[in-house]
Amino acid sequence: MNTQVAKGAGLASAELQTAMQTTGQTPIQTAEPTRRKLLKMAAALGSGAVLAQALPGCASSGPATSAMPHDFNGHLDSEALNSQSAVSENAVSKSTVPARKGRIQHGVARWTYGDLSLDELCLLVKSLGFNAIDLVGPDEWPILKKHGVHCSMCNGAELNLKDGWSHPEFHEVLVERYLKHIDLVADAGYSNLICFTGNARGMSKQTALDNAVKGLSRIMPHAEKRGVTIQLELFNSKVDHPDYTADSSAFGIELCKRLGSPNFKLLFDIYHMQIMEGDIIASIRQHGQYFGHYHTAGVPGRHEIDDTQELYYPAIARAIADSGFQGYLAQEFIPTGADKAARANALAQAITICDV
Repeated sequence: MNTQVAKGAGLASAELQTAMQTTGQTPIQTAEPTRRKLLKMAAALGSGAVLAQALPGCASSGPATSAMPHDFNGHLDSEALNSQSAVSENAVSKSTVPARKGRIQHGVARWTYGDLSLDELCLLVKSLGFNAIDLVGPDEWPILKKHGVHCSMCNGAELNLKDGWSHPEFHEVLVERYLKHIDLVADAGYSNLICFTGNARGMSKQTALDNAVKGLSRIMPHAEKRGVTIQLELFNSKVDHPDYTADSSAFGIELCKRLGSPNFKLLFDIYHMQIMEGDIIASIRQHGQYFGHYHTAGVPGRHEIDDTQELYYPAIARAIADSGFQGYLAQEFIPTGADKAARANALAQAITICDV
């Protein structure tokens, strides 16, 4: 699988396997009462049996619908779902979609909800009051368009997560693929395309940086012409992606500076950078101009962003909003729920937590 391993469908066998192998750590508990209270309120707003109705065939062992808080009504029309008909846009009750505050553009990574069909995921996100999904390739864009859901981060141009722009031997095929996908992204009306530097394999950071500059410089003029932003994702190399070259914000920022293009940004993955360097809010405030997209997940474990992990996402989301950021904050945690209802509830809770 040295080609066509996208961080979407292919990530189910690459990123997901790696992530699931590193989830045996004990979650860090916080003793901060105000934080616990806030997150429990968010959980109450985003959980319960109502979300069981958002997915066909989804059962829940939670409380009855009547026991749900009256100020949370993000669910699908139960009558439409009970008809056992195919998933359709008619299942979404537009009058019951929760209103969001508008300071954060929310999204979710496709691969983390791989147990749902893309049709089901589209209906779920719309029922929760947002309409963007990350890491969907060209073959599935028609499904997004059918539902009126935006592809907030496109993929499919990359070879895989390990063979990237840091290695000159991959430049020719990467240039060919990215030039093609830049056109596909622009023609579809999207604007973000992900990329990766790959693993070092003994290469120094400086050499990896120099090589990435040389390769990416060949596609940036076309990206600028077509209005597409190339977004380099930063990974941690301690837990999930050993040997990955772009494992710090400093590496990514230097690459941005050397390329000098307004159409090259960093996908700042909060989970990965917390593991590598911490100081998340300080990084957002000091270097936010280089960040074009954000991903979330709990640390440690890469699971829900609730109070079972160490990051306080309301403050992080507030710092992102206060920076004037106009892009997307996409949930990329691996839900731990035992069934579809529980996993849907986790997404609802995460959106509520980050909706500052």
